[in-house]
Amino acid sequence: MKFRPLHDRVVIRRAEGDTKSKGGIIIPDNANEKPQEGEVIAVGSGARDESGALIVPDVKIGDFILFGKWSGTEVKIDGEDLLIMKEADIMGIIEKTLAVKNAA
Repeated sequence: MKFRPLHDRVVIRRAEGDTKSKGGIIIPDNANEKPQEGEVIAVGSGARDESGALIVPDVKIGDFILFGKWSGTEVKIDGEDLLIMKEADIMGIIEKTLAVKNAA
């Protein structure tokens, strides 16, 4: 991908949603809610404060994040559906180690 977001914007690849309910019913794409988590695939250089100093983003490429339901703008880059949002729209980083511990 040859796209670099500006300032405090972040490019997200949305996680795949479940196609089955807990009861085993297959949910069609048009009725399935889009997941509110994804992987960061590009990060801008950061925002500037009032004095002009650069505020480095907290997220980095490869982080799995949680974001708001209506956050971001959907775009298509290189044929892939992605989201572009400001870092402030990200609620938090999902730690991989916690997911592994919970699965065990």
